[in-house]
Amino acid sequence: MMAVAENHSTESAIINAMTVDVEDYFQVSAFEAAIDKSQWQSLPRRVEDNTLRILDLFASHNVRGTFFILGWIAERYPSLVRRIAESGHEVASHGWEHIRVNTQTPDAFRADVVRTRALLQDVSGMPVLGYRAASYSIGESESWAWELLAEAGYRYSSSIVPIRHDLYGIPDAPRFPFDTASGGLLEIPISTLSVAGRNINCGGGGWFRLFPYAFSKWALMRVNRIDGQPSIFYFHPWEIDPEQPRPDDLSLKTRFRHYLNLGKTYSRLQRLFTDFRWGRMDEVFLTEGGRG
Repeated sequence: MMAVAENHSTESAIINAMTVDVEDYFQVSAFEAAIDKSQWQSLPRRVEDNTLRILDLFASHNVRGTFFILGWIAERYPSLVRRIAESGHEVASHGWEHIRVNTQTPDAFRADVVRTRALLQDVSGMPVLGYRAASYSIGESESWAWELLAEAGYRYSSSIVPIRHDLYGIPDAPRFPFDTASGGLLEIPISTLSVAGRNINCGGGGWFRLFPYAFSKWALMRVNRIDGQPSIFYFHPWEIDPEQPRPDDLSLKTRFRHYLNLGKTYSRLQRLFTDFRWGRMDEVFLTEGGRG
């Protein structure tokens, strides 16, 4: 068996993809009804400090990952984007203002992804190859988005989760990377576990906070060992920030999903970084030896 990197206890030699969706707490889709975009500029911002803390966490575990960054954030914090790139991480696009693809026209979407990619490349000085839709909002009716991403110069998207969910998901989509846009773009779904014919999210976000850490470790190991595939994991800077402001007028469901176990996320990430090997999306899926 191949030797694994030092400080990683898992038996799997597979390198998984670690990703961060760089957005602030007030920019999540679930807050749209309570916080209008016109308010964003005046709200307390916490994304810079939280992301810097994440960069320190990555450095302490010798992990490199992919940061899907909003154009809105990059425009206001260009030094943060440069810090991410200079630390050896991949800079990728999360769109401009966290607008769900299934609410955009093709023309508006094209303008959004072109504008965001241009800014991120200008600020980071690096090519931007990856894109992640706000709230994984490329659905069965938005396959046109893959064509437009390929035209705009992106090489991969990580914009779907093959599960049933009230906000997103294509339950019948492949669980693992597949070609789109006539082979011009690779779609890389968030990791799921197949149980009794149904897919369960095990790739991060609220699911990582909902289930005990032991479940996440077990599920990701199954993806590596049984499926023989790299896992794709994601989280947000606000998920390590239990002291973030709490807007009024949020539904009970939204409050539960957003604030559940925020105080446990950082320590769980420390365990995750120790138990598995992690790398950037482009290195795992696009380089020689990867899929692409």
